[in-house]
Amino acid sequence: MKKTVLYDAHVALNAKMVDFAGFMMPISYSSITEEHNYVREKAGLFDVSHMGEFYVKGKEAEQFVDYIFTNDVTKMEKGQVLYGMMLYPNGGVVDDLLVYKVKHDFFIMVVNASNIDKDFAWATSQNTFDCLLTNESDLVAEIALQGPLAEKILQPLTDFNLSELQFFTFANMKILWKKVVVSRTGYTGEDGFEIYGDHDTIRTLWNEILDFGKENITPCGLGCRDTLRFEVALPLYGNELTQDITPLEAGYGFAVSLDSGDFIGKDVLVKQKKEKTTRRIVGLELIDKGIIRHGYKVYHEGLLVGEITTGYKSPSTGETVAMAMIDRPYDKLGTNLEVDIRGKMKQAIVRNRKFYEKSYKTK
Repeated sequence: MKKTVLYDAHVALNAKMVDFAGFMMPISYSSITEEHNYVREKAGLFDVSHMGEFYVKGKEAEQFVDYIFTNDVTKMEKGQVLYGMMLYPNGGVVDDLLVYKVKHDFFIMVVNASNIDKDFAWATSQNTFDCLLTNESDLVAEIALQGPLAEKILQPLTDFNLSELQFFTFANMKILWKKVVVSRTGYTGEDGFEIYGDHDTIRTLWNEILDFGKENITPCGLGCRDTLRFEVALPLYGNELTQDITPLEAGYGFAVSLDSGDFIGKDVLVKQKKEKTTRRIVGLELIDKGIIRHGYKVYHEGLLVGEITTGYKSPSTGETVAMAMIDRPYDKLGTNLEVDIRGKMKQAIVRNRKFYEKSYKTK
């Protein structure tokens, strides 16, 4: 079992530790709901050092990344971040990821912890370009400061004017005289920053940020990271995105550029867009009492029409809601469906899948 550089810090804070993607990670320190609400109202600090980082360097780095990534890398500016996916030839998703453009011949790909080895093998197998792909995951650590007070907490610790750091951009800077890369990105639906550095730097910053912002910040585990992303319809690989689900079926067409480039799987998505997908992920709200979980089957008048991808009682709204992959035409807003919850059919209705509106505006 792997441990991140912050394992000892989590144990010292009495975190509940669990196995996640082969790493011992904190699921919570107090409670998932308490940490969730803290991020919505103030700020939370997450250990995300288990994420993977690949470096792509060389003359044809841009061409290579553009070939294996669904979004348009060729239009990126230096210091910009893009969200998108790597696809198999059938249009299914290898992984969703962030791409950072350092310069024209240097890109960083940030991938999900559970997919590091698979992603690296896949990307390596597709690299016929004049560039070098390396897996730097074991050398890079990362923390995420998320919440409406994130900038207020971090600004006194750096000379960099954080108000100038636009949404989905990044910059090199010093925090407490430590060299780091900071992006204005996150996985919570709130404003915030993701901070990358070497192991010693991240150990120091974890403790110092928590201490400095102690009145407005709390350490947060993976439990609330999932509820936070779910409320704003951000996908989790293995749930909303899989090797059998395309980005268009999942409803993340904004992360796919069909008007330029020639990425792997593009022909399948072009056809899907033209002919319309036969299913898509929608929001569901449970009318009856109960809790909806991943994998539960969804029916319409006795006909199996879909499956829950993620379900929770929303900490922010109190509603019992879910995202679900539903066959057309049963995906229309207001359609009445039933969810099989442990052998009992519970009434649900199709609704907008963004269950919570963000508390900040992108810059």
